[in-house]
Amino acid sequence: MKIITIGREFGSGGRELGKRLAETLCIPCYDHEIIDMVAKKYRLDKDYVSHISEKDIRMFYPSTIGHRFMTNSSMLQQPVKVVAAQYNIIRQLSLQGDCVIVGRCADVLCRDMNPLNIFVYADKLSKLQRCKNRADKNEHLSEKEMFHKMKQIDKERATYRELFTEEKWGRKEYYHLCINTSGKEIKLLIPAIAAYVNAWFMQY
Repeated sequence: MKIITIGREFGSGGRELGKRLAETLCIPCYDHEIIDMVAKKYRLDKDYVSHISEKDIRMFYPSTIGHRFMTNSSMLQQPVKVVAAQYNIIRQLSLQGDCVIVGRCADVLCRDMNPLNIFVYADKLSKLQRCKNRADKNEHLSEKEMFHKMKQIDKERATYRELFTEEKWGRKEYYHLCINTSGKEIKLLIPAIAAYVNAWFMQY
């Protein structure tokens, strides 16, 4: 089974890379689809679920660390229920067959399934340009504000990871393949990445 997880710095193009890689490999890619599933399960607003999905929820439930909050979901506060549901959905999706899962600490949650874990990063100026290119037309952030947003979101992803593991987010030793997308067009990288993926899974 091919389970591929994508960790990424904000603005590095990790989401695009995951989706294009999945298309090339002809397998599903799960990203915002996970948020949709959680929102439907609990009848919650998608924006709320997205807001919670990569936050440090210990502010809501300080004693909740790692897998402990999976055991008695009926007693948990709503933000913790969202993360617990996300955990269960990621596990269910990975058990269904080959797939790419973007973000949400999937590399740790699916570790027993021997996933290929990819981390995508880039320099600040490349990330800034990608953020500008994909920004909503109503978003008018200065470069300083955008750099602050990039830093804040990456910090939130790092603290979210601490819920499940002591392994530091973005450290190369915790991933099988680290990809620097600085100044690169994502779609041109996909053939080589797909070849690497296929070669990596041949060992199993």
